[in-house]
Amino acid sequence: MFKTIVNAFKTPDVRKRILYTLLLIVLFRLGCYITIPGVDTVALGEAMSASNNGMAGLINLISGGAFSRFSIFAMSITPYITASIVIQLLGMVIPSLERLMKEGGEEGTNRINRYTKLLTIVLALIEGIGLYLSYKASGIFVGDSFLTGFLVVISFMAGTSLLMWLGEQITDKGIGNGISIIIFVGIISGLPSAVTMIWNLIMGTGAFSTTGLLTALGIIIGAIILIAGVIFVQQAERRIPVQYAKKVVGRKMVGAQNTHIPLKLAMAGVMPIIFASSFMTFPAMIIQMFIPNIASTTGFWNVIYQFSIATSSSAVPVGYTIVNAIIYLLLIVGFTFFYTYATFNPAEVSNNIKRNGGFIPGIRAGKPTTDYLKAIMSKLLWFGGLFLAIIAILPMLVRFIPNLDLAFGGTSILIVVGVALEMVQQLESLLVMRHYKGFLD
Repeated sequence: MFKTIVNAFKTPDVRKRILYTLLLIVLFRLGCYITIPGVDTVALGEAMSASNNGMAGLINLISGGAFSRFSIFAMSITPYITASIVIQLLGMVIPSLERLMKEGGEEGTNRINRYTKLLTIVLALIEGIGLYLSYKASGIFVGDSFLTGFLVVISFMAGTSLLMWLGEQITDKGIGNGISIIIFVGIISGLPSAVTMIWNLIMGTGAFSTTGLLTALGIIIGAIILIAGVIFVQQAERRIPVQYAKKVVGRKMVGAQNTHIPLKLAMAGVMPIIFASSFMTFPAMIIQMFIPNIASTTGFWNVIYQFSIATSSSAVPVGYTIVNAIIYLLLIVGFTFFYTYATFNPAEVSNNIKRNGGFIPGIRAGKPTTDYLKAIMSKLLWFGGLFLAIIAILPMLVRFIPNLDLAFGGTSILIVVGVALEMVQQLESLLVMRHYKGFLD
């Protein structure tokens, strides 16, 4: 990996992409410290210190601390993620949208992107209004006029739109997937607080603590094992052999090649984790918008709220956490299947193999090949999906250890490691393309 990074900086085109990505990341981090107009920073600090757990804590983690400062990026990229999930789900029930996704080509992709952006703006408007109404009673806004509310909501929407643009620019002209990198940077910005937490665990109130040291070592070893497991799942693949028969083209005999189809254990990458996490926490986000003091109330909506924040908060009963973990597991597995089949179509791959005169040894071309690929994919996805889900769930139970407040959970580590691996793989691909280009020239 380090060799790839060194070689990337030696290649002018790739180095330019890296520096461009770093520049946009710096702009994102600067925006996290620009508080929107009309906010009383003293009252904001008091309000956020009282709600640093649960939904607010999760949004603050993803946004890199922007939410606690009520900056222009306070809503982070969550409206875009939610819009992407909604569009993908609608594609399963609306035939015209499904055809657009599968057969629309580049124009269809552009139309889907436009629909996603429009829905993102609508969701950002709803979420911005909800945030304003939720914190209006806390007295953090200067003034109580319509103009103040309008300015706050427009600032939130502008910040989300700017993040969408930054993500697109990183994807087109930088390194990696822009949306994933924004989430990645937001999460790793909490690394200093994680190091401080481990140091305080060892030193206690100022004196060395043997128990704290053992706990800290357990956390570090567990994190290393967790990262190694994630890398294994992200990199492991099943290679399906494919043979191509000889054929005559003009006066030459071509073909007779042996190759393979690489099927990864986690073909969907980190997207199932992001989708499942957003899906689980979305009810709490909506409820907290319209019932600001929901945490101090009782009744049906409080139960739904407590259940929803169990993914990111330890301040809920154990029963809620267990039920939440089970549903969270099922969602991760479900989104793994959904997202993989949305990006990899076994029937299409089978037709391409048959069209080019290829076959899988021992399997007839056509439908038998499609069924074979589906069977292999099903086994791989069950293993990969369950593995990722278990890794994401275990840290939820670790939170119940006294005096332990992990800044990085399983979901955070999955996202960070997954995005880092994707960036390294793209760097390797760019270097290979650059090498071939120079060879052909």
